[in-house]
Amino acid sequence: MGNADSKLHFRKAVIQLTTKTQPVEATDDAFWDQFWVDASTTVQDVFALVPAAEIRAVREESPSNLATLCYKAVERLVQGAESGCPSERERQIVLNCTRLLTRILPYIFEDADWRGFFWSTVPGAGRRLDEDGDDDESRPLAESLLLAIADLLFCPDFTVQSHKKNSPDTGEDIRSIDSCEYIWEAGVGFAQSPPLNYVHDLNRTELLKLLLTCFSEAMYLPPSSERKNINPWVAFFCSTDNRHALPLFTSLLNVVCAYDPVGYGIPYNHLLFSDHREQLVEQAVQILIALDASTSPSPEEEQEPAGPENLFVNYLSRIHREEDLSFILKGLARLLNNPLVQTYLPRSTKKIQFHQELLILFWKFCDFNKKFLFFVLKSSDVLDMLVPILFYLNDARADQSRVGLMHIGVFIILLLSGERNFGVRLNKPYTLRVPMDIPVFTGNHADLLIIFHKIITSGHQRLQPLFDCLLTIIVNISPYLKSLSMVAANKLLHLLEAFTTPWFLFSSSQNHHLVFFLLEVFNNIIQYQFDGNCNLVYAIIRKRNVFHQLANLPSDAPSIQKALQRKKEKKSGISRTNSAENESMEGSRPAVPAEPGTLKASLEATPGIDKITEKSQVSEDGTMVAVPQSESPQVTADNGATTGVYRSESEAARSRLSSVSSSVAWSASPDWVLSWKAKLPLQTIMRLLQVLVPQVEKICIDKGLTDESEILKFLQHGTLVGLLPIPHPILIRKYQANAGTAMWFRTYMWGVIYLRLAWQVINVDPPVWYDTDIRLFEIQRI
Repeated sequence: MGNADSKLHFRKAVIQLTTKTQPVEATDDAFWDQFWVDASTTVQDVFALVPAAEIRAVREESPSNLATLCYKAVERLVQGAESGCPSERERQIVLNCTRLLTRILPYIFEDADWRGFFWSTVPGAGRRLDEDGDDDESRPLAESLLLAIADLLFCPDFTVQSHKKNSPDTGEDIRSIDSCEYIWEAGVGFAQSPPLNYVHDLNRTELLKLLLTCFSEAMYLPPSSERKNINPWVAFFCSTDNRHALPLFTSLLNVVCAYDPVGYGIPYNHLLFSDHREQLVEQAVQILIALDASTSPSPEEEQEPAGPENLFVNYLSRIHREEDLSFILKGLARLLNNPLVQTYLPRSTKKIQFHQELLILFWKFCDFNKKFLFFVLKSSDVLDMLVPILFYLNDARADQSRVGLMHIGVFIILLLSGERNFGVRLNKPYTLRVPMDIPVFTGNHADLLIIFHKIITSGHQRLQPLFDCLLTIIVNISPYLKSLSMVAANKLLHLLEAFTTPWFLFSSSQNHHLVFFLLEVFNNIIQYQFDGNCNLVYAIIRKRNVFHQLANLPSDAPSIQKALQRKKEKKSGISRTNSAENESMEGSRPAVPAEPGTLKASLEATPGIDKITEKSQVSEDGTMVAVPQSESPQVTADNGATTGVYRSESEAARSRLSSVSSSVAWSASPDWVLSWKAKLPLQTIMRLLQVLVPQVEKICIDKGLTDESEILKFLQHGTLVGLLPIPHPILIRKYQANAGTAMWFRTYMWGVIYLRLAWQVINVDPPVWYDTDIRLFEIQRI
């Protein structure tokens, strides 16, 4: 009964905010206390009893009441932080104020006139002095709120375990404690593992959700790649004003990387017990990626002076101890591999759902901390990251609502492929059997990566802008692949056969670049890894007609028109079948389209491959030498491409997204075909065919061979030393940060966070930003 009465009082107070003709005075504590003194109010109650329509009504009709409500809620949080919340009543007040601000802030952000409110002081509203006699009114409301949250996240007996045995009324002085002694979990920079306390975890989660809501102002601004659009909430929280920056960064990171969703592995334990740590871990990883969202790892590219230093990015980039790097890598690998765990009992182990946030965090570590990247690549542990990434990509390839996941996965592999060690590690045999609908093969991780490129031929249309990235990955690793399986070799030839079809080559001004990528792959393997790659050589010999047809591609106008007529018969992208394609791994499951009603966040256009990579040439001693842009012959739209050098592909991505519009603006011409056909790097392959085809034909006739294993054995012991053209220099395309990808990541990251919390409309937790006026991206219902 009392619970119902308290909710009724709360609801009446909300109604009074909109109906009172006169503003409620800030000194009327009896009225304002109705919003936060009740001990039985839950976060679900706050979201249900404070409807969106009434928040907007107060904002429009009684702005002074909304301003005072925000000010008073922040004031109570500051008081709670200063007192250390020694009593249960004060802790409940802090939680209620936290929930109320989490509910209201998105509606403050969606109105441009209100957006600066928290960055101003509130004149005459409850002027008070702190203990030192300083006027607290001079500090903007946003700064007071952020500092209070930071203090409360290290409040003994509220969010951390107290180190002192005090009575409830004489808690520790929160201003004098060293929060580095209260880090939440053992790991980086902290050796002790505090005992688990689910109440502390719940309180931390609510405070972190409010913190994330503060940072979400970025969602209410239109997308812009301009560096001056720095999020002021993030900038202040990551500055030296926040004395808890280091222990909070360490706490968030350690909580994420130490989390084990399976625990002791007792079947179905996640159905019997609530895991409050999972909610905290999900919130922690979202805070970590949001704190780094507006920072570029390449300050030398900035046109404007940098803002204040982001301490969280600074700490992330400076982690260097091997035990710390190992802890981070093992933690991320454990969590990313969690959905791949298979047991005999269906659904007996817990499956986490925040893998996209983990991929973004891994990306940030690799991009900001080069020591971490080198540590990842120095052993085969990198493969523990590659396999789950391929699993997620395969699982999402047919789901148009998860195209962002496809991009982040491909970007990560592109970043890794720019390092020699990645290509070398891929030669490790692949013995796992992850449930992916790919052909059965026996080989190494390079085979798995190449076979995975089936998404080029079996994915949906919106993946076409990724073709360049996917093939760039194969080009980067190709000089180091010691032995490809027959399945992988056939896959590469299958791609070449699809891309060299005349109707495909002539349907876009950029499609021929994909052929150049594949030819570069073949040339790299033949020139640098001929020994051991008899399967690929055999596949090239078998498909030699593809290369001959490419060399003799007709370029006259009638042939071009005839080829384009075939395009009209194609309904959706490239369509090819292969007997091996239908042979799937046991336990595999094909990706399914998005369920009706699925929400999807729009994404910014991804920059072209030459915008997100820089070319490096591998010298004889193995070092990388950057290829200056001025020395690279730039190819115009009419000139095609030269070996390994490609013009801007940003138009290509857009044109391949909409083949109808591009066909209106451009059409293939004989001069255009001749311009790039003459530069096809076919010399090495043609020389190989010229030498080996007669030998293979002769041995087949002389010995009456029909078994391909005997032919492979002959090719395995063959050599082309002195017969091939002089080896070309290895060209690697390394990922480089730029404003376009920074904007893409910012949009994608907030889209992921929005959808994770918006989807909770059907779960326990209320959605934070649901049905608010988001401007950074569009939300579409599939």
